[in-house]
This record gives sequence, structure tokens and C-alpha cells, in this order.
Amino acid sequence: MSSVTRAEVLSLYRRIFRIARSWHAQSTLQHDTDAERRYIVQEAQTLFRQNQQLTEQESIKKCIDECNARIEIGLHYRNPYPRPTYLPPMGLATQKGRKLRGQQKLRKQAKPVYLQSHDET
Repeated sequence: MSSVTRAEVLSLYRRIFRIARSWHAQSTLQHDTDAERRYIVQEAQTLFRQNQQLTEQESIKKCIDECNARIEIGLHYRNPYPRPTYLPPMGLATQKGRKLRGQQKLRKQAKPVYLQSHDET
């Protein structure tokens, strides 16, 4: 990992913890705020540790993009939890019909950037 990439990753990590410290839940209830703060910190620790061993610049860049997207979406909607995607089962058409493998491949390709690591945790 280059020094520029390392600095960018550490900057994102610190930014997430600053956001968690100042986070206030939409419901304005203290226990909701505490739960959401814990979630933000635990999710960040889990994902950063999980991706700690990455060495390829392309995969590191994808993780950085996902992190930035999740931060911006969380701040915009005031909701720290990942937004689900709503695709009905077998809802993506393939050229040869609706085969299960084709559906799974299309679902993976249709997954938004902010949910790339959501199923892995």
C-alpha cells in the first residue's frame, strides 16, 4: 500500500470515528443514539480489519469508494445502516431466459457500491 493510500485509509477511519462521536439518532432518544453509535464503530472496525490484508490498489480503491458512499448516504439519510436493494427473486432477465446462475450473476453485478461488503460481514 502506498503512503498516499495509507493516509487516505487512515483519514477515512478517523472520519468515521468522528462521525460516530457526534452522531444523533433521528428519534432523538438516547438509547437509539447509543445503539447507532455502537453500530457505526463496530461496523467500521469489522470492515477495516477484514480488509486490512488487501494489497491490490484496485481492491483498495473499491473499498475506499464503498466507505465514502456509505458515509455520504448515512449522513444524508441520518441512518447508519446500509440501505437495502429491492430486487424481486428472479426479477432480472437474462438473454437465455431466467436461469438461476444467470440471476445470481446479474444480482451481484447490480449490487450498489455501498453494499459490496455487506453480505460478507
